[in-house]
Amino acid sequence: MMEQIKQELIKYGKLAGSKGYTPGISGNISSRFGDSFVITASGSANGYLEDKDFSLVDINGHHIDGNLKPSSERFLHLDFYKKRSDINCIFHMHSPYLTAFAASGKALDEAISPEIVYCFDKIPLAEYALPGSEELVNKTSIYFKDYDVILLENHGVIVGGSSVRDTYLKLELAEEYAKTLLFAKLLGGAKILPEEEVKKIYSLK
Repeated sequence: MMEQIKQELIKYGKLAGSKGYTPGISGNISSRFGDSFVITASGSANGYLEDKDFSLVDINGHHIDGNLKPSSERFLHLDFYKKRSDINCIFHMHSPYLTAFAASGKALDEAISPEIVYCFDKIPLAEYALPGSEELVNKTSIYFKDYDVILLENHGVIVGGSSVRDTYLKLELAEEYAKTLLFAKLLGGAKILPEEEVKKIYSLK
């Protein structure tokens, strides 16, 4: 079971790498494993993961098995898992379009397509704090209850999903949302869906 989780994280880590979502050694990914969590090790590259690049930690972030240096961002992941029993995988990435909005201090909250409204409602922006710090956990965790995708100001994005595949697909869709909105702004701004249409989309859930 552990090997299966690792292989799936490797597969989607490489896919994210091939799309340019996780350049170099930036970012980290994790998955539940019973009452513990598998997370990439500090300094590992998500697009080039190997078996040795994973640590097993408990709910408090203590090392149990595998690589001796679990990611310093593990406490951000763990708080997301604690607050959401439906979240089984987390990707923290620095994909360029989402990170551009994060670096600009702008949330993604414009209703520009039915798919975006249905899947995300909006993507909020968590206030900046030092990566790996307790302050970052505190400032980001206020969004965990209501959102699966959250921008980290001047940092990147964190995405939670029901499975590794689901998490990756949310990342892909969110990145395309950011890309589309940026290009729309270059063309004079996106046309926002009327409120009555947004309500109709919500009713489909």
